[in-house]
Amino acid sequence: MGKHVIAGAGQVGSQVAGLLAGQGHEVVLVSRSGSGPDLPGVRKVAADAADRERMAALTRGADALYNCVNPPYHRWAQDWPPMAESLLGAAEAAGAGYVALGNLYVYAAPDRPMKESDPLAPPSAKGAVRVRMWREALAAHEAGRVRVTEVRGSDYFGPGCRDQSHLGDRLVPRLLEGRTVRHIGDPDQPHSWTYVPDVARALVTAATDDRSWGRAWHVPTAPEMTYRAVAERICRLAGVRAPGIKAVPHWLLRTAGAFSPMLGELEELRYQFVRPFVLDSTDFQATFGAEPTPMDEALAETIAWWRALPAKAA
Repeated sequence: MGKHVIAGAGQVGSQVAGLLAGQGHEVVLVSRSGSGPDLPGVRKVAADAADRERMAALTRGADALYNCVNPPYHRWAQDWPPMAESLLGAAEAAGAGYVALGNLYVYAAPDRPMKESDPLAPPSAKGAVRVRMWREALAAHEAGRVRVTEVRGSDYFGPGCRDQSHLGDRLVPRLLEGRTVRHIGDPDQPHSWTYVPDVARALVTAATDDRSWGRAWHVPTAPEMTYRAVAERICRLAGVRAPGIKAVPHWLLRTAGAFSPMLGELEELRYQFVRPFVLDSTDFQATFGAEPTPMDEALAETIAWWRALPAKAA
């Protein structure tokens, strides 16, 4: 068994920690607050991911360092560069593999399913930040300084996914309560939705299989579904009546964005929800023999998680 260090104790990092601990690895879970699940084999540490020396010390002797950090949307331009530089440098100093959790913002607005070989031509400032991070990491790999890989998924959903998920607070609890749901884009456009447990499994696979190094991969993701179809499937699985699904008028979203940093940042990403936005994960599936969790199973687990929440927490 080896040592694995995870920066970020959120919805993905915590699940990665649980998977690795269950396999018998030594796990160090790092967050600014020292939070995360209380699990045998997981040591929680409070540290700043942008502190390169501290991260290098924590990573000493590790097989892999995972970048599962996720700064607030409106802080990406300021917060990501120092953290990415620190984590890449820490992995290099420790001789650990560097496994970055990425996303699909790095590609141009798609006119077909996105593949890892697509040009990096993002239409958003946030996408440009992610491209810069990946190019710097890949350059370090190609120079022989450190092994790197990046694992990219589409919009996350599943147990633990709440306010930052389009299939989180704004969808599941409202459906279970029979309330109308409003979507920021066109609810009838095909869209890929990536199940968080599949993300965690893909990261662990990438960190522990030498075939992963030196390129990016897409998380195994179930076939695309429209937002409306997902909502209707949830209602059937939950045994509740399907309420209406309405689109938020664009003018209203722009107005709300003037008062909410989070909503304001969604404007430049709106292209992902008004046209087909589909991920192709066949490379990862064929190379590593992995399959995405079937959508009905993933949605059933998601419904069960929401229903198990205490009333106040929900």
